[in-house]
This record gives sequence, C-alpha cells and structure tokens, in this order.
Amino acid sequence: MRILHLIGGGDVGGAKTHVIGLLTGIKPHAEATLVSFREGDFTGEVREAGIDVRVMSGNPFRSLKPIAAMAEAYDIIHCHGSRGNLFGMLLKRRVKKPIITTVHSDYRLDYMGRPLASVTYGLINRFALRRLDYYIGVSDVMTRTLIKRKFPAQSAYTIYNGLDFTPAGQSDGKKILAAKLGIPYEEGDVFAGIAARFDPVKDLPTLIRAAASLREDCPRLRFLFAGDGKQRDKLLRLAEQLNAPVHFVGWLADTDDFFRLLDINLLTSRFETFSYVLTEGARMGCATVASEVGGAPILIDHGVNGFLFPYGDAGRLAGYIKELYHDSALREDMGRKLRQKAGEQFSIEATVRTQTEIYRSILRRHARDKAKRDGLTICGAYGMDNAGDDAILEAILLEIRQEDPDVPVRILSRSPMETRLACREHAFHSFNLLAFARAVHKSRVYLSGGGNLVQDITSRRSLWFYLFTIWLAKKRGCRVLMYGCGVGPVNKPFNRRLTAKILSRHVETITLREVASQAELDLLGVKGPNILLSADPALILRSESDEKVDSVLLKQGVPPEGRYIGFALRDWPGVEDRLPVIAEAVEYAYKAYGLTAVFVPVARRQDVRVGEAAAALIGCPCHVLRETGSARLTIGLLSRMQMVVAMRLHALIFAAGQGLPMVALPYNDKVTAFMEYMGLDLCLPLEQLSAPALTALIDKAAASRDEREKRLGAVTALRERERVNREVLSLFLKGQSS
Repeated sequence: MRILHLIGGGDVGGAKTHVIGLLTGIKPHAEATLVSFREGDFTGEVREAGIDVRVMSGNPFRSLKPIAAMAEAYDIIHCHGSRGNLFGMLLKRRVKKPIITTVHSDYRLDYMGRPLASVTYGLINRFALRRLDYYIGVSDVMTRTLIKRKFPAQSAYTIYNGLDFTPAGQSDGKKILAAKLGIPYEEGDVFAGIAARFDPVKDLPTLIRAAASLREDCPRLRFLFAGDGKQRDKLLRLAEQLNAPVHFVGWLADTDDFFRLLDINLLTSRFETFSYVLTEGARMGCATVASEVGGAPILIDHGVNGFLFPYGDAGRLAGYIKELYHDSALREDMGRKLRQKAGEQFSIEATVRTQTEIYRSILRRHARDKAKRDGLTICGAYGMDNAGDDAILEAILLEIRQEDPDVPVRILSRSPMETRLACREHAFHSFNLLAFARAVHKSRVYLSGGGNLVQDITSRRSLWFYLFTIWLAKKRGCRVLMYGCGVGPVNKPFNRRLTAKILSRHVETITLREVASQAELDLLGVKGPNILLSADPALILRSESDEKVDSVLLKQGVPPEGRYIGFALRDWPGVEDRLPVIAEAVEYAYKAYGLTAVFVPVARRQDVRVGEAAAALIGCPCHVLRETGSARLTIGLLSRMQMVVAMRLHALIFAAGQGLPMVALPYNDKVTAFMEYMGLDLCLPLEQLSAPALTALIDKAAASRDEREKRLGAVTALRERERVNREVLSLFLKGQSS
C-alpha cells in the first residue's frame, strides 16, 4: 500500500503525536509520504522521525496540480485537518482514489473564541468534510458525533491514539522529580495534576474549585497544572482568590517526568475525542479521574480502573480525588489496572494495526464491483430498545461480516439513528416505504431476520407489514430469506391464508429457531420454501468484558461481588396483578438462599417500569437496573446472577449461554418451546403464577446448580444447530441455492 497524507503543518498536541506515531509505526505495512503546507517545528519533528515529508509552501492552490500528479502513484489519499480536507475535496475530481480524513477533534469547536476563523476556515472545513469518501474518528464518541451529524455510518471508522508502552527506564524519586519542576516536596505528599492547554474547553476552573474544597480534608494534596494558554491569567487569579493548593509548572515539552510524579492524573474537559493525557498517565500507572466525555469511558471503567464524573461537577470531582488521596492501595490498584488495559488496547501497535485494517477495508471496498445489485436489506423488530432484538441483529451482522466483510447492508429500523450508531451500517425507518423500495432494488438479498415476526398475537398490523415487505422485496427482484425466525401463532383465518400464500410464493428459504415453528408452517400449509431447522442467532454472542460489567453495576449502586437472583419481567396483560407473587418470591429467595433480586430489563422502555413496580412491593434489599447498555452487556449482567427467573425469551437464552439455573414464566409458546429443548421442566405460565408454585421452582432450580455442564451441553448443541443459519447465508451471498 502507498498512502499520501495531507496536513496543514502547524499541528500541535494530540494530532501531531498521532500523525508522527502512525507514520513511524506503519512503515512495515505501508509506504507513506506526508505533504505539509507549511514549514516549521512540525515538519522538523517529522523529519527527525525518518518520515518522508514534502513541503508545499507559498500559494497553496498552485500546489494542487503537482499534488494531483503525485497522488496518481498512491493508493489512498489521507487528509488531516482543515487544509488537508480542503485539498482532499479538490483532488477528488482529479484522481480516482479513495479519499479519507482523520477527524482529530470536533470541527465545530476548533475555532472556539475566534469568530473570524470560524466563519472562514471553519465553514470551508465543514463543506470539505461532507465531500470526502471515508471518515476516521479518533474515538468512538467522535465517530458517533459524525454519524449523528448525518455523515454516512457505513463510511465511518474508529481509531484510538496510541502510545509506546514499552517499559521506561528507572525513574527518579519523587523528591528529584519535584525539584526538576520547581515544586516543594515533603515525604507523604500526594500529587494530583493535569496537563492541558489553558483553554475554555478544558474547564480548568472546575478543577481549581475542587482543589480549594479539599484544602482542609486533604492537607498533603498538591495540584499541578502543566500547560499554558489564553486563560492562564484568569486561572491564576481564581486559584489565588480561592486559596487553592495549585502549582503552575508551565508548558512542558516532555511530560514523562510530570506523569511519573503524579499519583492522580486528571482530565476535566467539556469535550474530547480521545485525549493522550489519559494514556500518558496510564502508561506511568497513575490513578485517574476524568470527565465523562469523548473517549474517556472507553478507556476508564468507572469504579474499576478509575473514576468518571459529569463535566463541570466540582463536587463529584473532589469526592473521587479525596477517596484516592486517603487510599493509597486503591490508587495503586486502579493505576495498575488502567496501565494494563491501556497497554493492551491503546498502544501504538494497536493503533497501527487498526489503521492498517482500515486501509485494507477501504481498498477492498473501492475495488468492489459496482454492480447494479449488491448486498442485503435486513428487516426485523429493530430499533425498539430491546436487547433481545438487538442481539439478533448484532449476531446476523457478525455472521454476514464473517462471510463478506465489505458487502453493503441496509437495515429497516424503528430508530434509524440508534441503529446507525450501534451497527455502523446504513439504516432507514421501517415505515419509509420509498427508502425500502430503493433499498431492495439495490440489494440482491432480502433477509427477514430473527425474532417472532410472523404472528398475530400481538398485532395483525405487524404481521401484514412483515408479509408486505417480503412481497415487495420479491417483486423488486430480491432473493428472500427468512433467517433464524419463529413462526406463530397465527390465529385469524384470513391471516393464516395470507401468510401461507405470501410465504409459499415469495420466500426461497426459511431457517427456524424451534421445532414448534416448523409444525406451525405445516399447519399453515406453507409449500415451496426450503425449510430448515436452526436456532436463534443470538446464541453466538458472548458477554462483554468483566470490567465493563462491573462498571455498569457500580454506576447503579450494585456491588459486583454480590449474590443475586435476576428477574427479567415484561409489560404484558395480567403481569401487574401478579407482582405481589413476584415480591413474595423475591423475599423467599433472599431468606432461603441469601440471593438479592436484581431486575434486569431486556426491553428497557417497557421492563424498567415493571421492575420498579415490583420493587415497590418488596420488603428486603433489591435492585432495579435502569441501564443495561448493549446486548453483550445484558449477557454480562445476567452472567453475574446465581439464578434467573424470566418472562423474556432472550433473558433465558442469555442465561442458558452462561449455564445458569433458570425458571421460565411463559407468556408465549416460544418461551415454553425453548425450555423444552433445554430439557428443563422449570416453567410456570404467567396465568398460573402463585407464590407456592414459584418458590417451589426456585427451590428446584437452586438444587440444580451442579447441573451446569448439562445445561451448557444443551446450549452447545443449539449453537451447532445455529450454524445452519450461516451456511444458508453464505450460499445466498454467493448467489447459490440453499
């Protein structure tokens, strides 16, 4: 690969470090040349790093022709910053190469406090950005920001600023390090510090207020400010006015000794992409407190390897600093964990590896045959804040990408923006029929994916909608695949006739997640499609990391090390009348087994309310989770339970994947069918729910704890059966018959 980079040349801070580190590290994988539009300190450092740099000074527009000629010898044009983006846009008409940009900061904030620059350079940059081909955000938050601003999700990538985490040499003692910075030191002093531009976006006054509030409670705590900027005089006056224990050490060309001195590394910004300050502190093993912005939550698992606070909240910031000040063991433990995670995931090697994969992906996509039809349109019950349906979609996309990492995907969703953010694919509203017609006209495959879409028990309109999409997709020339789905019950005679007609005439293959759905198709009289028994796609998903799960629990006041029984209820007719029975069972599990109830929402918009209503009736400790995050996090949260009692099918599927004892409260045949396959008779239909019956099943489930291997064996068999989905999908993507 040959990559031509374009950059203004006046870059400092994170952008400079990122570009130099990337171009140095990528040498074994790609040949890179950097074009700078200015000679200066930046280009000097680039040359010292052994990077091929060409300076195009003077009138920049006279450089366009020679740069275009140069670009013909390269595979990708990679832009950085406003001037790089402008030239990338101008080159787009001259060279038939993919043009990408790395967005190092929020382009709307780049000229904060400089109104003239904002309405000139800022507007030009915004215009140019919209006309490039691919976008790389230097944190997931930056990438999400671009998608929210209507940049194409399928063209957005994420990379993180990386550092060299190879062990540093022997460090001087604190006394010597403090002397180097001109800071007084006595044995037992604790240093908390920040390295930042003195700029409004860094919100340093909040840190000064926090420091002042800790003067009496933390008498040996010293705050260090490394940096400079236009707010310096204002900050000095504020520190003096509040009598804050703050030392200003000035701008430091080399910050290694600064971070070696620190016990607590701080970040107070109102906005960041992914700050090098965090990884620089992590490299030195500093405990860290950071505002919950940008990429900070990606690195810091709150309460596990650091603390996060809402930006501007001086009280919360001071509270976390105070906790670390008084607990040296906690400082050491958090610093060690943060260094370990940063070294594994945010090293320069990880950055180079990610960037290389991005380049390869872009080149594959650029070379892909621009056929009239390509890719898939996927339809399901997506974008409705249901972890079960989210898991199905995530699993389907995972299997698609394992077969073809670059195939175009279009998704119908009730919340298109949320789906774009979660999946990084093109999504449009489920009821946007014009967009749907365009999508299936461009696609080779229409995938009606997962879940129990073909049924009229919840709504006949939803059944008609999903049947209509199948009909229209076939009419528009797609091959139609129903994937890992459930069928039934379809009760109304008209609906049964319509379903049989549509599926028989317009579907090529159906893979089913349970035997009962196969029987329902037989009863409907469906003839024509190739019908195969598979399993629910969500079975292939694995849990999120322990650190992420711990952090979610800690944020909601649930100790990660507790003993819990999980309840996954749903809003369903009759459930409210039976909440007193649930409450009695919760109290029984607490007294008999020492298990504290945790209500885990699968469909958050519906389930939290039911959990809260149940908790209000309970006379012993319990927890209601209001946020569970992704499907993988929901799996991780359920994995912390010793037992799960669930109405929700996917709560049972997730629990089964962890080998947990389960009690099902079926409201639908699909729940019963899953438990029957698992060989478990721990079912109590909602309409039969009583306290004696439920507590008896809890006893039975508790007695089956040593049968974990048996449950895992059943899940392993299901996962093997789920491979049918992927095998059929592979044939469809290759244009073959299943």
